[in-house]
Amino acid sequence: MATKKMTERVNLIDTFKDFKETKNIDRTTLVSVIEDSFRSVLQKTYGSDENFDVIVNPDKGDFEIYRNRVVVADGNVENENAEISLSDAQKIDPDFEEGEEVSEKIEFAKFGRRAILTLRQTMASKILDLEHDNLYNKYADKVGQIVTGEVYQIWKREMLLLDDEGNELLLPKSEQIPGDFFRKGETARAIVLRVDNLNNNPKIILSRTSPDFLRRLLEQEVPEINDGLITVQRIARIPGERAKIAVESYNERIDPVGACVGVKGSRIHGIVRELHNENIDVINYTSNIKLFIQRSLNPAAVSSITLDEEKKKAEVYLQPDQVSLAIGKNGDNIKLASMLTGYTIDVFRELNGEEPDEEDIYLDEFSDEIEPWIIEQIKGIGLDTAKSVLSAPRAMLVEKADLEEDTVDEVLRVLKAEFED
Repeated sequence: MATKKMTERVNLIDTFKDFKETKNIDRTTLVSVIEDSFRSVLQKTYGSDENFDVIVNPDKGDFEIYRNRVVVADGNVENENAEISLSDAQKIDPDFEEGEEVSEKIEFAKFGRRAILTLRQTMASKILDLEHDNLYNKYADKVGQIVTGEVYQIWKREMLLLDDEGNELLLPKSEQIPGDFFRKGETARAIVLRVDNLNNNPKIILSRTSPDFLRRLLEQEVPEINDGLITVQRIARIPGERAKIAVESYNERIDPVGACVGVKGSRIHGIVRELHNENIDVINYTSNIKLFIQRSLNPAAVSSITLDEEKKKAEVYLQPDQVSLAIGKNGDNIKLASMLTGYTIDVFRELNGEEPDEEDIYLDEFSDEIEPWIIEQIKGIGLDTAKSVLSAPRAMLVEKADLEEDTVDEVLRVLKAEFED
């Protein structure tokens, strides 16, 4: 019997040591968790833990439990959990009298293996909940910040990383930059996008496509931003392709664009490499919306702009040779400008009263072969003649004019046929 008690005690001491050595929790919290676990078992065994003292010393892996009861006359015990008869009390100490409190030490090993197993399970469950709470709180405070993790496993839809404490971080495929390629054991940087906590089971979701990832990279590379001398007002990204950043400085002696780019692009090059050669345009921010739209359409030279502030729409007029620059490859430039300024931007060719090329033909002339709504869609992106459409990128016609590929191909066929004839 003594051997059994000793074995159970050793098991409990090992349990305390395991939690103390392997769990990242402080001593005060550990004591509280262990005490709560004991009280949970006492409550199940006696129906209440109110008249018990639990003393825990996790440093030594030691504990003591005392049961406190009031001495009452023999035959007057109504609540065995809170009262003890005089005769039973005097078996503990002959000097006890009615009305006194008896504090009796309880040997937990006497509760049996089931109680000890319940204690370990309860303790493990409480520790796990505590770890989840700590993990959630740790990363909830890091949302929007860059973290680094080691690639542990790669799946089709997501990638699993481990931080320096072994916590799991998830980088979904949708939050990876096109062209991202990591191998197991490599390190990857990303921002904490959000922390989901369904059923107290936190999941840390990372992102490399968020504009905030680019913002944090800038803060790391440009001391003036980190010091508050330059402010990043707005960011628009097409991850892995192109980005536009609007920066502002309240110090006239600081050129915000030059500071962000660095000498010969030294500061921006590191960010570009991290983002797989994402083309980054840095422009000066201004509250003058017309000027801001003009700068956002760089490298195109804008002739004039008409605003509808209520509808957040802008009509931008450019010389014919500037239209394709304003729209950009696959419509990226105008899309980013719209994202950056918050305005829907439509571009139009400005002919300055001149007639179009004599050999060119207005799109309206094709209304018998091309449906009028299709013509309006194309004119809406600043292309109003046959040659301007034929010289525009096919992908731009599909995306910017919001047309089906088959529709665009049919339009191009009709227009080409006119000039072939």
